[in-house]
Amino acid sequence: MKIYFLSLFLFVTLGASAQQTLNLRLKYELDSLYHVDQLYREAMLVPEKHYLVDSLAAVHHFPAGQEQAQLIGLMLRTDSADIKRVGAIIQRHGYPGKALVGTPTNEAAFYVIQHSNRISQYLPLIKQAADRGELPFRLYAMMLDRELLQHNQAQVYGTQGFNFGGTNSKTGTPEQHNIIWPIQDPAHVNERRKQAGFSQTVEQNAQRMGIPYQVLTMEQVKAMSGYHAF
Repeated sequence: MKIYFLSLFLFVTLGASAQQTLNLRLKYELDSLYHVDQLYREAMLVPEKHYLVDSLAAVHHFPAGQEQAQLIGLMLRTDSADIKRVGAIIQRHGYPGKALVGTPTNEAAFYVIQHSNRISQYLPLIKQAADRGELPFRLYAMMLDRELLQHNQAQVYGTQGFNFGGTNSKTGTPEQHNIIWPIQDPAHVNERRKQAGFSQTVEQNAQRMGIPYQVLTMEQVKAMSGYHAF
């Protein structure tokens, strides 16, 4: 019994010591950045949280009938401010990963970067953090896929959907395309997804996003009405 309590005491002591090494001030700041980053997106995109639109409209005094446009503008301004702050944090600390701010706060800077126009700048840093275990590797996979999409290249892990519209050249009728962006070696994508830490197959992920999954090539997408390169 004495040995048991001694072991328990050592465990609690070591755990408390490990937590004390975290930069708690930075952790709280990143938690706040992440909360706001997600708040506006959830208000617009998550049906169960559409009630947030009314709350935000009241707080920010949005003109009646302009709630969606005002919310998008607020989100973009916040994104711009957040990426500047995350850039300053990275310049001082490197990527704020698990050892510095714990989990899940180690994901906060990732999402700010993912929603910015600086993915190309930070992608190598995200890869290093993922390789060191400071960040889940699946998040690096998501950012890599987005980077490839933004450069009109096929993605690797099948994480990115894409929506665009145009006019059918033969019928003259409007067409809307909601697709999973083309994937490199699609026959083995689920193997890569599993290795990267995803719990869903590419088919399940497409269903989650409300997109009928079909295998497409870049040539097929480029031939669709309304497609234009980034």
